[in-house]
Amino acid sequence: MASQVYEFQAQARQLLDLMVHSIYSNKDSFLRELISNSSDAVDKLRLEGLRNKDLDADISDLHIRLTPDSEARTLTVADNGIGMTRDEVIDLIGTVAKSGTDELRRKLAENDAADASDLIGQFGIGFYSVFMVADRVELLTRKAGETVGTRWESTGDGTYTLDEVADAPQGTSITLHLKPVDEENAVHDYANQMVLRGLVKKYSDFISWPIRMQVTKQVPGEGDAEPTVEEVDETLNSQKALWAKNPSEVSKEEYAEFYRHVSHAWDEPLETISVHAEGTFEYQALLFIPTQAPFDLFMPEQSTGIHLYVKRVFIMDDAAELMPVYLRFVQGVVDAADLSLNVSREILQQDRQIRAIRRRLVKKVIAAVQEIQTQRPEDYQTFWANFGRVFKEGLINDQDNAQAILKASVFASTQNETEPTRLADYVTRMKPEQDVIYYMTGESRTQIERSPHLEAFRAKGIEVLLLSDPVDEVWVSAIPDFDGKKFVSVAKGVVDLDGADDEADDETKSKRDEEFAPLLSWMGETLTDEVTEVRLTNRLTESAACLVGDDFSMTPQLEKLYRASGQEVPRSKRILELNPDNALVSALAGKFGTADDHTDLESTAKLVYAAAVLAEGGDLEDPAEVAKLLAETLTQSLG
Repeated sequence: MASQVYEFQAQARQLLDLMVHSIYSNKDSFLRELISNSSDAVDKLRLEGLRNKDLDADISDLHIRLTPDSEARTLTVADNGIGMTRDEVIDLIGTVAKSGTDELRRKLAENDAADASDLIGQFGIGFYSVFMVADRVELLTRKAGETVGTRWESTGDGTYTLDEVADAPQGTSITLHLKPVDEENAVHDYANQMVLRGLVKKYSDFISWPIRMQVTKQVPGEGDAEPTVEEVDETLNSQKALWAKNPSEVSKEEYAEFYRHVSHAWDEPLETISVHAEGTFEYQALLFIPTQAPFDLFMPEQSTGIHLYVKRVFIMDDAAELMPVYLRFVQGVVDAADLSLNVSREILQQDRQIRAIRRRLVKKVIAAVQEIQTQRPEDYQTFWANFGRVFKEGLINDQDNAQAILKASVFASTQNETEPTRLADYVTRMKPEQDVIYYMTGESRTQIERSPHLEAFRAKGIEVLLLSDPVDEVWVSAIPDFDGKKFVSVAKGVVDLDGADDEADDETKSKRDEEFAPLLSWMGETLTDEVTEVRLTNRLTESAACLVGDDFSMTPQLEKLYRASGQEVPRSKRILELNPDNALVSALAGKFGTADDHTDLESTAKLVYAAAVLAEGGDLEDPAEVAKLLAETLTQSLG
């Protein structure tokens, strides 16, 4: 088949341009990316060879090889791993991280070039980094078990060519035609053996497959014979699995490089968690909490970052059974001793050992978050800003650890405008007679703070949690209490704050209730399509009215979430509470008491209800009708 020329995907051309113009501050990173990709390819072939005994592939000496040529100014990184088909080459190299392309472009548009290297690293496009150091790149690959290979070539100018190759070796080799050395711009001599040896030791020493390079060595002659020069293979990496080492033997830099290897990220790990379990179930784990959230954290196809090994043999790179969804940001490796090498996802789901490992790892991660919270406040702020919304999903999905997750979480409150609070601290600040934790949910902190529901709580100095994440709408109904203190919504049920101060005068309250009873009854009938009841309130100090649900009703925000997810739920009718001390309500009650015909007051009643909806940031069912009523009422008031 003749050579065929293809155009890169439009977004890929933009990224290639970014690479050529030196977005990365560290050009050496290209080698780490290529070696990591080769390691993954060898892992996959080893596993396929164990699973498929009929696979026509050589797995006797799996390795990665570096071949520098100082005269030709080239560097070849090759492996004898799984290889790629022609279609896979087009899919994996001719296009870019499909689901995140538009998101990447948006983020790049919002950030300066100084921040772009961090952003690019989040999008899993490490192969493109080769164009930082190469003017032309050739890739030769053959899928294990197939007879025909594919040659890919590009200068990074927006196009690439593909050829069929009949005699291609198994695996993948990438040859870089290197740019001139430019020490001022950190482009080193990547055809130099000493440079390569140092980079492998720095970035890829832990790779479990041998990274070889042919070197020239002088061999002493026997007796009076002259020394001879021989070409020998030198293994550049120690191949020591970091998860098997004692943490005291591993440097922070080594852990950071291993984290980048397994996560294909470019940030530093915020926390490293080493686990060595012996006894009934033997396994080792090395987990990392990242510093930055990946771009696809909230995408449906987002995968977990746990790589599963069995006796150092790679099994899968997305072992979702080992880590719950709410900890999907955790990256790392688990190496089990007693699982079958031919383990499948179906077996994992049913395996008792896997479930036991998962329980232990989850507790370790939550404990690590708690330790960061108490001992490293600044790091905890970073964690919460990136992963707090995801972490709180565990309050819904992991009842066994809900209390531990609550302790490791923080929440906005009326106590402090800038710093969120731990629930333990909230409890210590509770008034002596207060025995519940008050909260309110909403679409944003600003919306909640403007809500009339908070008026009496502010007046009495009672702290209220301000919960504005979508997940908050769900977990507050799933978790009954914290430290024995029940969670109570300020927008549901009957809130009795009289106990917080002096006892209200019962006689005065009784007289007031009797005075307003006719108005409340009439408004309840007038607004029967909108509300279930109209009653007096003690949660308002300024506003005329507010809407509250009963103890077990859905909030308007939760109804919106269900509808947004495609689930139709009926609109809930709620209770309208009136403030008897408000001038509008007092005037309405006075006019109601003196009028024989209350028809003219129906518009006012409907407007009071509409104002209550708007005050809490809600949506009116018929805004046009409300606007019409408002215009008529204003016209009448002006004579």
